[in-house]
Amino acid sequence: MGLKSVLCAQIEVKANKDVFHDVFTHKPHHVSTMCPLHIQGCELIDGVFGTVGSKLFWTYNLEGKKKISKQIIEGIDEEKKVITFKEFEGDLVDKYDNWKVTLHIEQKGEIDLVCWTMEYERPNENVPELINLLDFIIGMTKAIDDHHVKRN
Repeated sequence: MGLKSVLCAQIEVKANKDVFHDVFTHKPHHVSTMCPLHIQGCELIDGVFGTVGSKLFWTYNLEGKKKISKQIIEGIDEEKKVITFKEFEGDLVDKYDNWKVTLHIEQKGEIDLVCWTMEYERPNENVPELINLLDFIIGMTKAIDDHHVKRN
């Protein structure tokens, strides 16, 4: 068993908070048009967008390197605005075990927050924490927020 890690980020957004849940649940193939410097593509490889068990193929650029991720939608809660993805093939599972990320939306007073929680296992102390990927996710979230703010 590896070393378990959990990294979290809460990003205040100006756009309608429901946009994020809708985009990542039902329209992930649109993400690359909202933040093309981060995400280059998302294809459905099995199932139907917005349903548990569906499989997605992501291409992205992390620190100047092209990366891939095949993920299964592990859970969706429309009422609580939560979606969980688990990587089953790609650059992350080559080094890390049981990598998954959960997106949920929170509201604190008048502030809308997009919250990401990344969970994974490192095989040993020599494998670094995924701080660079968390920074990537924060940047992606801000780019998507900017995209929607500019549209309105």
